[in-house]
Amino acid sequence: MRLDTILGAGRRPLVSCEFFPPRTDRGEENLWRCLEELAAIRPDFVSVTYGAGGSTQDRTRRIVTRIRRETALPPVAHLTCVGATREDIAALLDEYRAHGIENILALRGDPPEGMDRFEAVAGGFEHATDLIAFIHERGGFAIACATYPEGHPESPNGVDDDIRYLKMKQDLGASAAITQYFFDNSAWFSFMEKAAAAGVTMPVIPGIMPIVNFPQIARFSAMCGATIPDWLRKRMEPLADDPAAMMAAGIEIATEQCRELVDAGAPGLHFYTLNKSAATLAIVGNLGLER
Repeated sequence: MRLDTILGAGRRPLVSCEFFPPRTDRGEENLWRCLEELAAIRPDFVSVTYGAGGSTQDRTRRIVTRIRRETALPPVAHLTCVGATREDIAALLDEYRAHGIENILALRGDPPEGMDRFEAVAGGFEHATDLIAFIHERGGFAIACATYPEGHPESPNGVDDDIRYLKMKQDLGASAAITQYFFDNSAWFSFMEKAAAAGVTMPVIPGIMPIVNFPQIARFSAMCGATIPDWLRKRMEPLADDPAAMMAAGIEIATEQCRELVDAGAPGLHFYTLNKSAATLAIVGNLGLER
């Protein structure tokens, strides 16, 4: 099912889950176990990332097409500009179309490992907006995009740049946006107010990162620019030697965050699962959002 059809069906809030393609066969087995467990809550769609710096693309293609072939879950395939020419992307889109993949999350992507800044390959795209326009012109796909309610780390003007680009992505053919994760809901509320004023009308789905391993999330956040509030750090750091207590606290915090977002009218919740199901299952259960 196309993402724009899902979003237009009127069911709110949506629940979606994101997975990353592991580098090993054993890791891929774990991903499938996680996906099967999360299928119990019947997410409205599931997405599969393209790998850091454009790595693991082959596994992404294989996993996405297998989801389409063997499950009832609508898959969303991430697609980046990293290391790909227009011809490469066109060929991949043709392959996805042949396998019945209807949804693409179009991103610029992070620089490959060892590079400080993103550089397009000869014949490739420099920006996510270019990729979105290309996919839209070819037709046949519902396109989602990414946005950063706290501002992309490379945005010189912070949130204002992200809102300007979000409106541009919408005008070029994107029908929905998924945000980077955040922990302070006031950032999302402020972002959405400014986005609406700028003419953004497509659904913007907040990204949720349940904290199961705080040191890991702190590292991720430092790289992607997600702010960890002082109150959250003070609550989680003392639990470093008690994994069970840390998970319980992370589930409680994410449940409270999600409840506030849903009550405020967020169109959905997009869970960054890190290929683990327990926290997402617990949060969705706490919210009573099982299908």
